[in-house]
Amino acid sequence: MTVEAMECVEIFNSAGKGRGLKATKEFWAGDVIFAETAYAAVVFDNLTHSVCHTCFKRQEKLQRCGQCKFAHYCDRTCQKDAWVNHKTECSAIKKLGKAPNENVRLAARITWRIEREGSGLTEGCLVSIDDLENHIDNFQEEEKNGLMDDVQSFLDYWPSQSQHYSMNYISHIFGVISCNGFTLSDQRGLQAVGVGIFPNLCLVNHDCWPNCTVIFNNGNHEAVKSMYHTQMRIELRSLGKINKGDELSVSYIDFLNLTEDRQKQLKKQYYFDCTCEHCTKKIKDDLLLAVTEGDQKPADSLVKEVVQFSKDTMEKIDKARSEGLYHEVVKYCRECLKRQEPVLAETNIYKLRILSISSEVLSYLQMFEEAADNAKKMVDGYLKVYHPHNAQLGMAVMRAGVTHWHAGLIEVGHGMICKAYAILLITHGPSHPITKDLEAMRAQSEMELRMFQQNEFVYYKMREAALSNKPIQIMQEPNKEAQGTIFNKKH
Repeated sequence: MTVEAMECVEIFNSAGKGRGLKATKEFWAGDVIFAETAYAAVVFDNLTHSVCHTCFKRQEKLQRCGQCKFAHYCDRTCQKDAWVNHKTECSAIKKLGKAPNENVRLAARITWRIEREGSGLTEGCLVSIDDLENHIDNFQEEEKNGLMDDVQSFLDYWPSQSQHYSMNYISHIFGVISCNGFTLSDQRGLQAVGVGIFPNLCLVNHDCWPNCTVIFNNGNHEAVKSMYHTQMRIELRSLGKINKGDELSVSYIDFLNLTEDRQKQLKKQYYFDCTCEHCTKKIKDDLLLAVTEGDQKPADSLVKEVVQFSKDTMEKIDKARSEGLYHEVVKYCRECLKRQEPVLAETNIYKLRILSISSEVLSYLQMFEEAADNAKKMVDGYLKVYHPHNAQLGMAVMRAGVTHWHAGLIEVGHGMICKAYAILLITHGPSHPITKDLEAMRAQSEMELRMFQQNEFVYYKMREAALSNKPIQIMQEPNKEAQGTIFNKKH
């Protein structure tokens, strides 16, 4: 990334928020405002053997570093790219005899880079690591204890021949990671696989209804010398028209929560009170709490009872999912949806949560017709609640479209895939692997739709034959998706 890449934005003092970034030119939906490579990044502890430590792509076969036996890479290209960051880390891991946790590994990578390049501004950065917020003063007792444990692990890991830093400085770096660590996903956007620090992104303030989205792109490492070679990076993309001088904003958390719950989450994780328009006016809360309309509105006592039943069911579902008891999850969902149906509206948050889990787990169990029915209801609700260009909405519509396709409901499936493609063109861009996958699905489902429209009987016979010869693709296991928050927070 070059300094020129940051000419479209500038730092300014945002009223009530401190520093922020504003546009210095006009942007339209889908424009990349800036791209930024990671200052430092690491793979999560539980995925170090299945995710490349350079591009963060999940691969079945990875090459292991012959020295430390810890780092894994796609190939020699990724290993070579990693060496400047891995060289000192490699000997530190060998000396310690094991790799420390992801927080300590990331703090060490940041500190080694500061040792190499100095603590001032690096090329393309508008802010230095030293000037980022650490919020240590806001830490609760448990967080302070965790911080001290990490600092001690860092000191055990840090090589004696490297430059020494004060306890306060090391604590500052851990504080920066705690509130600014960005969650990295795999190349399909299905799983959170690591955490990185992107200083310029840290300057973009939160809004529950933002004008930008931030997307992780694993890059293309396949042809180093070709014009198509791109680095792993985040992209800040415009969701609509942005005028020169407008503040740029992203949502740090998933919008699909009541105002009160979003505010609590933001206060707990990021230590600020959100005063955006959607929070101040509680916009969409009426939809998220809506009950069925008709001749007779459900009694408040009945609504309260069904909401409590939904919350209790969610706890049972979480337990069953953690134990891999997916048929139990389906049973709980069916029971809960039956209770919700006459009482809660299609946009009610408790109904949407159960529909989401139900469609996901039913798809995983290949019970596609029931999954498709629930996915359709979920998408109908989401479209009324989410920003029309929300990345999570696009991903949800894509999954729902694929579920309908698997169920043989080609007309609705193709329509949803097209809708998802239109959203992801803006949120992810045409060259992102997810968008490319979706483009291929769109072409395939369009071809099948034409066949279906010409002769339904022949279409179903061909589909039946295809499925009997080729097992249907197993869906992603339900509890391993990328999380809804954009910043990684250790709980």
